[in-house]
Amino acid sequence: MRYYLSSYKFGDRVDDLRRLRPANPRIGHINNARDWVGADPARANKHQREEIGVLNQLGFAAEPLDLQHYFGDRDGLHAKLRELGAVWVSGGNTFVLRMAMHLSGFDALFRELQDRDDFLYAGYSAGVCILSASLESIDHVDDPNNFPYPGVNAPMYDGLGAFPHTFLCHYDSDHPEAEAVAEEIQRCIDRRWLFLALRDGDVIIHE
Repeated sequence: MRYYLSSYKFGDRVDDLRRLRPANPRIGHINNARDWVGADPARANKHQREEIGVLNQLGFAAEPLDLQHYFGDRDGLHAKLRELGAVWVSGGNTFVLRMAMHLSGFDALFRELQDRDDFLYAGYSAGVCILSASLESIDHVDDPNNFPYPGVNAPMYDGLGAFPHTFLCHYDSDHPEAEAVAEEIQRCIDRRWLFLALRDGDVIIHE
């Protein structure tokens, strides 16, 4: 798996994102981090349409991939992911995204995706934070007790574990969460937790 990890939106390296486009340009746009209780569905849908438009301009063939459609149907999601060459995972509430990934089986299928040299994982903010081993160091930024899905009433603090450190996006940036992120960074320093801070515009690429 290759990674294009941005602090906010598409970041400052969109030419690299175009370069990383796999032979199969179909990319699933995962917007479930915006499923939080109190979210405006119309605004979330507009946000998704805009990002799908950018991905298509970059040469991808983008389509919505709503993990809610696969809750309890991991086999169905498995089949869908085999049709894709990439996913784009948007920002929002990392803990809500983690629940959606668990309920759909994406977290289990992620292990298989990691073994695919031809697959691209791209995204920003929550879509990047979710790759950490633990989400404990962001629970002052994202509300871990926002439960939009029936039957779920406890947060999950384990991330997908693709990286051993925590990602802290929006550091020192013109973003509403920047102050809370600075506090989280100090908490990581105090507790000697590994972290990587990203300013908006920053992009990390792993090939």
